[in-house]
Parts: sequence; C-alpha cells; structure tokens
Amino acid sequence: MTSAQVDNGNSGGQTVEVVDSGASGEGYQRALGARQIQMIAIGGAIGTGLFLGAGKAIAKAGPSLVLAYAVAGLVIFFIMRALGELLMYRPVSGSFSEYAREFIGPFAGFVTGWTYWLFWVVTGITEVTAAAQYMTFWFEIPQWISALIFTVILYGVNLISVKLFGELEFWFSMVKVTAIVGMILICAGILTLGFSDAGETASVTHLWADGGFFPHGIKGTLMTLQIVMFAFLAVELVGVTAGESKDPKTVLPKAINTVPWRIAVFYVGALVMILSVVPWTEFQPDVSPFVAAFKKMGLGLGAGIVNFVVLTAALSSCNSGMYSTGRMLRDLALNGQGPKFFTRLTRSGTPLVGTTFSAALMLVGVWINYQWPGDAFTYVVSFATISGMWAWIMILISQLRYRRLSDLGVLPRSDFRAPGAPYTSVFALFFIAVVIVMMGIDKDTRISLYCAPLWAALLGISYVVLKARNPENKAFAKS
Repeated sequence: MTSAQVDNGNSGGQTVEVVDSGASGEGYQRALGARQIQMIAIGGAIGTGLFLGAGKAIAKAGPSLVLAYAVAGLVIFFIMRALGELLMYRPVSGSFSEYAREFIGPFAGFVTGWTYWLFWVVTGITEVTAAAQYMTFWFEIPQWISALIFTVILYGVNLISVKLFGELEFWFSMVKVTAIVGMILICAGILTLGFSDAGETASVTHLWADGGFFPHGIKGTLMTLQIVMFAFLAVELVGVTAGESKDPKTVLPKAINTVPWRIAVFYVGALVMILSVVPWTEFQPDVSPFVAAFKKMGLGLGAGIVNFVVLTAALSSCNSGMYSTGRMLRDLALNGQGPKFFTRLTRSGTPLVGTTFSAALMLVGVWINYQWPGDAFTYVVSFATISGMWAWIMILISQLRYRRLSDLGVLPRSDFRAPGAPYTSVFALFFIAVVIVMMGIDKDTRISLYCAPLWAALLGISYVVLKARNPENKAFAKS
C-alpha cells in the first residue's frame, strides 16, 4: 500500500491525522507482543470444531478421522507458509485482501476483503449463539440475554485497545490449550496405569479393532473433510495481526512454524488418546467426544469442564471476529473499495466505525436467539466454511504469483519462503477443491454452495456500480 494521509476519527469525536503505510502498520499501534501472537496463532487452530464437531466426524469416519486431521493439518501448514512468505514480503493488516489485490487484481481484493469480513460476521453470530446455548448448562436464562451481554462486552474490549484484545485472546487460548493437554495426560495415564472406570478396557487396539481403521471405507473419511477443515478456520487470523505486531519479521514466522506441532498435539494427539480410551462406536454425533470420554472415565465434573472450555472457545472466536472485521473494512476503505468513514481510528488505534458496524450486525444473532432459540445455530453456520476457504484460495494463488515474480527478480525475495512451493501450494489448492466437491455431495453442507453464488453476484454488481461511479479511482485499475 502506498503512503496516504487518512482522516481518522476517535472516540472523543475529534479527528486526528495518521500517516498510513504498509510498513508502519497503516496507522495502527504495534501493541501485540510475541506472547500474544503465539497464543492467537495457537487459539486460531483450536475451536468448537474440535470440541463439538469431532463427535459427528468420528461417527462418520471412525478412527480414520485421525488421518483426515493429519492430512488436512499438513495442507493448513502449506497455506500458512504461503501466507508467511507474503507477510515477510509486506506485513500489512489487510493481509490476504491486500495480496489478492496486488497479485490477482482489484476485483479479487474487493471480493476477498468483503467475503472475509462476512465470514467473521457470520462466525461471530454463530459463536455468540453457541455461547448463549452453553450458558443454559448452568443458568436458566433466555439465550438472547446471554448473547446480548457477550456481544456488548467483546465490543467494548475491542474498542478499548488492541493490547486488551490480545490479552483476552491469550487467556482464552490458554484455557483451550490447558484443557486439551490435560485430556491427553489423563488418557495417557489411563492407558499406562489403568486407573478410572475406563482403565480395564482402554487400549490403542481400539484404533483398528472395532471395524478396522476405515470402518466406513475411504468415502466415509472423505465425507468428514468439510468438518475437519471447518475446525481449522481462523488459523489464518495471525496474518491480520501483521499491522499491529511489535516485531512482525520475527514473531510471525515463529508463530507460523508452530502449526505442525500444534496440529500434531491438539488434534491428532488428542484424538488418538480419546479413541484409545473410548471405542469409536460409543461416540454419538451430537455429543462432544470430550464429554463422552470424561463420562467413560467416571469423572462427573467432565461435562461441566468441557462446557466451560467450549464456552471459552466460542467467545474466543467471537472476539477474533470483532477484531478482524474492523480491520478488513478499514483496508477496503483505504483502498477506495469501501465507505471512507470506515478508515476512522480511535485514539488507541482501533477501527471505530468498522468494528461498531460489524458488532451491530452481530447483534442480529441476539435477535435470532430471541426468535428461534432452538434452531439459531443451524440457521447461520452454513456459509462460514466456504467463505473462510475463499481466503485460503486467495492466499495460495497470491503466493504462487508472488513467487513467480520474485524468482524473475521483479519483486524482492521474501525472507521466509514456503518450502516445496509452488508444488505445495498447488497441492493445497487441489485439496480445497476436493473438500468443496465433498460439500456438494453432502446434503448437510450443500446449502453453503447455494449461498456462495448469491453472495458472488451481489459483490459483482456492487463492484461494477462502484467502478462506474469512480472511474478514475486507482483501486479499480490493475497495477
């Protein structure tokens, strides 16, 4: 992004001038330290998809779900290394929207920015709905009240400062990490020492003894890929923090390089342990595998513990949504592809109008909870996966084009080149294509593909109208 002077608002109603440049963080404060970035990266890979969605996936694939998570995790690593190469070339908060705009074209940047914004708005509604449902485990209060309280609190946190956002996300992630590590250690103790009610039957042979490793065949495993990939959505959020990291050139590569062991421990390791303690045939699609495992062990507090953890995971995701939507809207506005008032920042460097607008839309989730408290989660979840994967596709295509230009000497080489590229990036694109095909085959996820063309048509019309109204705007001219 070229340097530009931006009219920024603040919470006091006054305006200040901030020099905007990709190198300096586009007017943001670089307040996120290494500790916070690392935990944001870890937390982004651990969500309700693991704690809740894995139950349905286990019922479909059996023990082979472990392989699905391992292969998908490798693809996620390829995506993150592709993103890392781009981030070290030019660390900006607009991230993949900026790269799509530069290496593919202005329309690609426009679509990516608005789609990623919508992804987090939809995800925020989904997660605040889920959080409200989890609260009913302890308290008999209407879901919409809990949803309203959570939305207002997280909005306030994100408006105060990016440092407070990072600190809250650090502790949210710490709860999730502690829960998974604790579960792994307990399961390891049961397998080696034989304590608890599950001690007599626990064995690693459960991974292949109950119908084989592929009890429903390869097709059963392939049909879980969309569930698996949904669990990894938001791992790319670390790229959005680039403009507010204290030392992005050092911190971001370290965070990205932790992806393999994070997936190995938190997904593959946790599932191997749980499926060794509890045979896969005993899991129910609508029950968290963590709850089922605690019940098998005879630990009465298990359900309450898992409910607290998934509540934390949901709030973490909603917190991330508040953070990223404001930044994405501001990036679009700075590039002339969104309303100018989205460029305004508070004195603490947070995008005031963009965050407020997005939070207001997330309040739709409160209304949904009020109108349909039993079905709210289902109503808003279908679009998240396909819109989230669009960002991954743009990252990979942008990296392929950047690599070609850097190899030709047109652009400077990144200090953090993706190993195996371009082959790894092409493989990742092929894998995502397979997942989309599987989504079309599965009637439960097919609705996502129905929504995508409607959103694409809306964006296409909006782009044509904006370009016609602003024909001289460089944001609509391919560089």
